[in-house]
Amino acid sequence: MSKIILVDLKGRGGYVNKDTVAGGYGSRFQGHSFTTRFEKNVRRVLQNLPSIHIGYLASIFKNAGHDVLVTRDDGPINGDLAIVLTSLVDYRHEREWAGKAQKRGLKVGFAGTAATHLPQLFQQFGDFIISGEPEGAAMRIAGGQVPDGLMLSPAVEELDSLPFPNWDVVRPRAFGYTNRRMFGITRALPMLTSRSCPEKCTYCPHRITAKFRARSDENVLDELSELSHRYKRLHIVIRDPLYTLDRERCFRIAEGIRLRGLKLTYECETRMDDLDEELIRQMHASGLRAINFGVESPDPLVLKKVARRFINHEHIRRMIDVCWKLGVTTTAFYVIGFLQDTEESIEELIRFAIDLDSTFANFKILTPYPGTPQFKQLEPLINDGDWENFDGYTLNFRHPQLSARRARLMLGMCYSRFFLRPSNILTLTGMHRYSHLPLFKKVDDWSWRWQEYFDRPWLAERKVIAG
Repeated sequence: MSKIILVDLKGRGGYVNKDTVAGGYGSRFQGHSFTTRFEKNVRRVLQNLPSIHIGYLASIFKNAGHDVLVTRDDGPINGDLAIVLTSLVDYRHEREWAGKAQKRGLKVGFAGTAATHLPQLFQQFGDFIISGEPEGAAMRIAGGQVPDGLMLSPAVEELDSLPFPNWDVVRPRAFGYTNRRMFGITRALPMLTSRSCPEKCTYCPHRITAKFRARSDENVLDELSELSHRYKRLHIVIRDPLYTLDRERCFRIAEGIRLRGLKLTYECETRMDDLDEELIRQMHASGLRAINFGVESPDPLVLKKVARRFINHEHIRRMIDVCWKLGVTTTAFYVIGFLQDTEESIEELIRFAIDLDSTFANFKILTPYPGTPQFKQLEPLINDGDWENFDGYTLNFRHPQLSARRARLMLGMCYSRFFLRPSNILTLTGMHRYSHLPLFKKVDDWSWRWQEYFDRPWLAERKVIAG
């Protein structure tokens, strides 16, 4: 039996999210304005999920009879072997931890998307690198193989053959997680009911490591049953990029949750054109409380350029309206910085996001992630040599209309215009039904002009640049 250290370091500098975020490259939300700094602190305190990959690795090594310890700290820990979960946004920190551990005689390796697609960043700082989804290589190591050099780890085809993640060795983070209704007082755990993504969006890193596979209904329900019986007040965050891809499967899982009498809530991420009112109602009856979905840009021509299928806006509005009636919160994802974007088109995006009426919105800056088709397209334009800045909130390439500073200012405008509306404050306090009254529409318009007044120093620069 060996002592295995699984390392999921707490990121430095802002709100750092690793694991399955940005396909495993991670994100760093720093905040450069009042609104974004406030948003950063809210995320840091209330949105803290354990790593799904660490959960799987812990289970594999535990089942093989090894002693497993999970750490997020920089402090020294003794053991026989350590595996560090890597990211782009915190890779120097991860290398630093590995180097210190090596000096103490610990055998150290790296796993994750960053180690897979940019192994050169880690080669001189550890004994081995796991390339690919890590479970296959972890099984070989747990069975006695001595890890060394580059270890290829082909994706496990039959996801049902994997053990369920082991959360007993993973300590809860901070206040846990918010499911939008029970702020910080609910135990939340991530789940993957499938791996990768079948869509072809050129900017998305979710599909670059392995092909799409899905678990069986029964396997998903068995894991939910196990978690439901082990933890009270359980909230499941389904991390599949497209959970409702298979409509009938979602119906079967929802029915299975009800038939088994599982006491839990859950949220999922998907495309809105994979939803309809009947499906939302059935999932809500089984515990669905939040839906996260991508819009990216309201302009169909922009989406066509990045191979993302356009979703009819009226359909999205109807689905959001259904969610409001049921009490299901919605978060819309937007991206600014596409090559066709201008500051004026970004302002139109903000107005679209407000009009769409989702509960929350998340705005990011287009990032060319290594391994994606878009990285190849934009590589000649990339002007940022620091991989840690490929964080989802920094412009890393020469844009025809935006500088890095202007992109950051426009990102701050996205958050302030959306979240600082008086009608949005009503929404956040549970009084959304009043937010569409004519009075609050007028107050929202006044709020936009008031924020414009305070933004006038940098907005005036736009006229100078245009001139």
